[in-house]
Amino acid sequence: MAENPYQSPEAVVADPRAGATPSDGIVTVANVVYALHTLSIVIALSTAATVIGTFLFSIPSIIAVIINYVKRSEARGTWVESHFRWQIRTFWFAMLWAVLMFPIALLLALTIIGLPLAFAVPVILSAWLVYRVARGWLRLRDKRPMYA
Repeated sequence: MAENPYQSPEAVVADPRAGATPSDGIVTVANVVYALHTLSIVIALSTAATVIGTFLFSIPSIIAVIINYVKRSEARGTWVESHFRWQIRTFWFAMLWAVLMFPIALLLALTIIGLPLAFAVPVILSAWLVYRVARGWLRLRDKRPMYA
């Protein structure tokens, strides 16, 4: 695969059939990150906290994102790199959607008609988070990249 000099290194994803084999350690790190994100979701479901709040602000998720940034260079050039990108993007897109949707949900909550929609916003975002973590972890288990 010829590299494009104008493409950022983060945008290059190795084809798992191309022979780039990740170390067992980096696969374990990706599993740990998925486990930490799952722990955050489980904490939210077993307490009065919201899934969005625990995913974005709990210690397990923050540790997971830090691990992603520290270890992603070790995954570069392997199919596991796509999982690191998936995990990082899941966190930051959740933050973006929460920041954008929170004021809208508050405005909707001020009206009786908008109240059900105000409750739907965090439910939809929570379902999206569960989907992203589950889909990623299942593909990691199957040794498949995220974007293929």
